[in-house]
Amino acid sequence: MSKTFARARRNEMFLAYAFLLPSLVFLATFTYWPILRSIWFSLHDVMLGDPEIYWLGLENYTRLLDDRLFWKVLGNTAFYTLTTIPISIVVALLLAVAMDSKLRGMAIYRSAFFYPVMIPSVAAGMVWVFLYAPSYGPVNEALTTVGLPRLDWLYDSDWAMPALVIMSVWKYSGYFMLILLAALKLVPSDLYEAARLDGVNAWHRLIHITIPLVSPTLYFVIIIGTLHSYQVFDYVYIMTQGGPADSTNVLTFYIYQTGFQYQDIGYASALANALLFFVLGLIGLVAVTLGRKVHYLGER
Repeated sequence: MSKTFARARRNEMFLAYAFLLPSLVFLATFTYWPILRSIWFSLHDVMLGDPEIYWLGLENYTRLLDDRLFWKVLGNTAFYTLTTIPISIVVALLLAVAMDSKLRGMAIYRSAFFYPVMIPSVAAGMVWVFLYAPSYGPVNEALTTVGLPRLDWLYDSDWAMPALVIMSVWKYSGYFMLILLAALKLVPSDLYEAARLDGVNAWHRLIHITIPLVSPTLYFVIIIGTLHSYQVFDYVYIMTQGGPADSTNVLTFYIYQTGFQYQDIGYASALANALLFFVLGLIGLVAVTLGRKVHYLGER
């Protein structure tokens, strides 16, 4: 009996690894190997198209520490992350709560708020370039309608990054809304009914019932939003090219500039590894600070 059980166990493990093998090969080829290759390149002087490479050791990393543009770009990336994620999640949560009703036509509103997520990034960037146009853009037309001055959104170093943040919130709040809406469907309706009978208003129901019970999903959304914010590239490339005066230059775009415009693959690899370490550190910080406050149904 034990031999039969052991044989069945081996067959089960073999079948499991057989199903996992394609994914493991894909990860090894397109994730782990590029990371190892990037670390190797960061320790060398590698120029794009030049077969000769030279050992530098940690010189690229010491150069990175002395690179004033790197610290500016890092600050831009941190600003983009620390503004886009909280605003997007707050907007998504409020939309999810508003969409979690049984009113007629609610599916149309949900589709309308989710629609920006389906627009290709390049097309969305071009649309917002038109919207932000200084002389004829609808955004400036709306500002003048209420008596506010026109702004050179994408050409003013003070407003270019906020313009990208606004566009990103519009683009991804619908995605977060859909995830949070699914979580809201799992919250027992009896809790809301009991709270209403006790005279608890909508704001306190949101703070003391909704947010604690959807906290695992909020935690997931924060992690996904953090990972996405550090990968932003397409909007910067389409809308600002990192300008004006590098005010919208973020780490991914700086890596692209260094590697493909300046053809310095070694230093670009060092920048990419710095980005990886910063993202891992930020995710770890989120896990330590927010992970402990997540409330899972069934736990005491």
